[in-house]
This record gives sequence, structure tokens and C-alpha cells, in this order.
Amino acid sequence: MEMMEILGLYVGDKVTNKNLLQQVLTQYGNVIRTRLGLSATSGAQGIIRLEHLGDGKEINNQKAAL
Repeated sequence: MEMMEILGLYVGDKVTNKNLLQQVLTQYGNVIRTRLGLSATSGAQGIIRLEHLGDGKEINNQKAAL
């Protein structure tokens, strides 16, 4: 079933493997309609806003992987 939702991710200092985060976002790129990244001045912390559109099962799989 197709669904649409908005998800916000906080990426803080404690996220040690940001490459793994990027891999998950790339793997499920087919259900990401919009991706917006906002970082703090230092660049160590930030927020990623995702707008999902697509198969609900794929969206839920991505959220579980995150």
C-alpha cells in the first residue's frame, strides 16, 4: 500500500558511523521523495528531514534499519 509521511532524524555527536547512516538512506532512496539536511554551525550535529512516498512496507523497513 502506498503511503506518505515525514520523518525527522537527529544526528548527534554520538553517531559514530555516519557512513552506515548514509548507506541506509541510499538503500531505501526509492521511497525518499525529499531529503533535507540541516547542520549546526560546528557541523557535528544536525537534523535530516525525510519525506517518504511509496510502498509502506519499504518505508517501515527503512525506519527499522535506521
